[in-house]
This record gives sequence, structure tokens and C-alpha cells, in this order.
Amino acid sequence: MDSIQSYQENNMVTQSPGNLTVMLVTTFITIAVVVLGTASLGLADHGPQDTPTQDTPTQDQPAQDQPAQDQLTQDTPASFMDRDTLTDNWFGLGKHLEQTGISVSLGLTQIYQQNLEGGNVTNRAGQRAGVHRHRGRYTGSFDLEGEIDFTKLLNWPGASIYLHAEGGWSEGLDVSSIGSIFGVNADAIGAGNNPDQAINLSELYFEQSLFGDRLIIRMGKLDMTGGFECSGCPVAFDGNAYANDETAQFLNGALVNNPTIPFPDYSLGAVVYAEPFDGVYVAAGVADAQGDGRETGFNTAFHGTDYYIALFETGLAPVLAMPWGDLQGTYRVGMWYDPQPKERFSRGSIKRDDAGFYLSFDQQLWKENQSDDQGLGLFARYGWADREVNEIGCFWSLGGQYQGLIPTRDDDVLGAGFAQGIISDYVRDETSASYEAVFEVDYNAQITGWLNTLGAVRSQPGRRQRPRRDRDRSAPADVVLTRKNCPVESLSNINSDDS
Repeated sequence: MDSIQSYQENNMVTQSPGNLTVMLVTTFITIAVVVLGTASLGLADHGPQDTPTQDTPTQDQPAQDQPAQDQLTQDTPASFMDRDTLTDNWFGLGKHLEQTGISVSLGLTQIYQQNLEGGNVTNRAGQRAGVHRHRGRYTGSFDLEGEIDFTKLLNWPGASIYLHAEGGWSEGLDVSSIGSIFGVNADAIGAGNNPDQAINLSELYFEQSLFGDRLIIRMGKLDMTGGFECSGCPVAFDGNAYANDETAQFLNGALVNNPTIPFPDYSLGAVVYAEPFDGVYVAAGVADAQGDGRETGFNTAFHGTDYYIALFETGLAPVLAMPWGDLQGTYRVGMWYDPQPKERFSRGSIKRDDAGFYLSFDQQLWKENQSDDQGLGLFARYGWADREVNEIGCFWSLGGQYQGLIPTRDDDVLGAGFAQGIISDYVRDETSASYEAVFEVDYNAQITGWLNTLGAVRSQPGRRQRPRRDRDRSAPADVVLTRKNCPVESLSNINSDDS
């Protein structure tokens, strides 16, 4: 393993992405401001001439007055509590940007987690030697997203550019209190010696849509864990309608993505997505397996020895017609290939060309009405990987959510999920455990159109310990979470969690 790491480190060119990230984000905002200014001048120049004198309201023309009244109603800002975002789409300026093909949003997520018992702390006095006694952690992240629609801006059908920059603070509870393989906070952006990230350019890609969105091509710096939709359901790769968003659904990493899939960090790559028939899709993608989300990606994608992970997924998104409503479901099956050299746990030799497969299902079971998504839905995942070179060789999860369970609280969501990963036989001597498991229950309450708060209680009942005298791996942990999300423009969620 040391030889592999040494080889990879010697073939990497060190670079600091900070200046480039700031430059790209600044450039994007500058373009938005220029276009907004141009649009505003255009409206000012042409507004009065386009107003017909015969439309002057009179008592004899009530029917002609109605369109103007409807337009006035549409342009009236929403109340502070009812608006979808905190600033009401940048105080109304965002609407002018969107007309020219540019959209910008900002989201904020704040999380507090408290370890009640177990993990790296055996009792409330925290008396295990060498254990960090600070068992509660406050973390957070922000996401700045922008999109340029070339269909509106340049009359280039189906072409667009997407940008996603993010930052955050604190690495969460895992290192200090939990020691989980899954990760108890999938939103925590800090890691190791860099617990705080001012801003990173996580995604920047070009997209071309063809044949009425039947074929979509993306290339650039990508997040391979999702981003496509089939019949309105998240797919490609390892998507799930009820367990795929750490800012609004489950927070534990095992209930966000399948841990047997070696997803790379944000890195350079390309994906082709095709939907030949309604509700049927296929997707294939490649990405730099050595990518670092804090960097541009060129130093790892195009250096001496390059490795690219490949993913393939196909699936169905059928709608079941039932007496109580049309029920949407999605059934995905995928496989992955990783050519990186990996050290075998059993004898220390090197294995290349690792591969595995996964399943991800979700299905609505009950709808209260056809006008919204209130009702019950279930999900399940499964994954397999070679236990000789992967710490988790087999994984499964299941759970569900109910939206609108409490009368008059139509947008609130109650969720519950369970996940278990079987730890490789070859590393159990080190971990003293045969599996890791997590059970999480959360309630996402919609406070306003732009603010929701989520409270959760999570228990990690695994790891099942084997009788060993030198056993010192993490004990089962119970965590409490409080999380808040607030879309600014979009400020996003405020989340709280007890793990």
C-alpha cells in the first residue's frame, strides 16, 4: 500500500486551486451582472413604446383590464413567509436574469450533532484513553450554483453550462467521537488537516441535450453520484427518490449513496445519458479516479499514469395505475469498473481491474391525492464488491418516507431507514467487527417556503464485536441530529442531528 501511495504522490503535480476558483466564480457573477444590466436597459428603452393607449382601464372595458391585473398579481412579491427563497429570487432581479438564460442560487445548510453514547466514547464521562471529549459538533456548508442556458442567450438549442461552488466548516463527529466507516455526516465538507473549506469549484461542465432531451452529453468537472432524471426520478448514478440528498433527507453516508461503489471525488469526466423510450434509460460515464475536488483536476487526469473509473447504469421508471392514484417507481441496476492498483488484504499483492455491481429501487405505495406527492414511498439498495480489496464487500439498505402524515402539514416528511455493510473477512482482525449498521429516523418540517428544519435520531447498532482481548474499535453509537436548511437564493436547510 505504501508503494502505491508513494508512486501516485510522486506522479502528481501540486497546485493551488484557490485563485482559479475565485476567478471562475467572479467571472460568472460578472457575466450575470452585465447581462442583467443590458436586460434592464432594454426594458427601459422599449417599455413605454410597447404600451398601447387603447388599453387604458375604463368601466366599459372590464375584460380588457383582466390580463393587466393578472400580470400585476404575478409581479407582486410574495410575502416573507410564503416566498420560496429568502430573497425572493434576488429581490426580483433573478427573473430578469432567467429571461436572458442565466440563473444563480445560493443554499446554506447548518448541522449540529451530539453523540449521546458509544462510539469512541464509552461513557458520558468520556474516560477512554486518548479520546476527544468534545462529543457535540456544529458543521455547515453552502452551495453556490449557476447555469447559463445557451438556448436563450445564444439561440444554441440544448446547450448549457453548469457551475457549482461549495464551502463549509468542521469535519463533524466521525473523527472525534464515532469512528464510523459509513460516515455519520455526509454533508461535512472538512477533512483531515483542512476542516474548513472557504470555497471550492466542485462542478463545472458543459451539457448538450439532443432530440428533445432523449440524449444528453456532459463533460467537464463532474459529480458522478447523480444529476439526471427519468420521468422526474433521480438516476445515473445510484440515484434514489427517498435516500439521496444529505441536505433534505437522511444524513448518514450509507443512506445517501451505496458505500460499495468507489465514487471518485469531483473530477474531470464525461457522461452520456439516453432515454430511448419514456420511462426507460441507459447511462455510461468515465471520470478521473484520482481526482481531488479542491483542484481543477488537470494534474491528476493528464499526468504520468492515469486511471479512470467507469460506471454503467440502466433502469425503468414505470407508473403503476392504482385505484388510489398513479404511483411512480424507479428500478436501477448498475456496475462499475476501477483500474487502480489495490493491495489485497490477504497477502499484500496488487490487484488491478476491480469491479462490482449495485441495485437501487424506490416505489410510491400510496398517494393521498393526485395534485402533489403526499403519501408513502419505500426504497432499497444493494451492492457487492470484492472483499479482498474493499473494506465493505456486501451492503444493503431499506426504508421509506411519508409526506404529509400530520393533517395541515402537507409538506412535512417523516423518514426512516436502515443500512448494513458486511466488513471484509480480511480486515476484521483490525476492526474486531463483522459488520457496521445504522438506523436513522428523521422528521423534516417545512417552516416557511425558504426554511425547513430536520430533527433526527440515529443509532449505529453495529459493530458486532468478536471476542478478542485487544478489541478497541468503536462501540455502538447513538447520535442526535438537528439540521436546518435555508435557500437564500436559494438559502437552504437548517439541520440538527443526534448521532
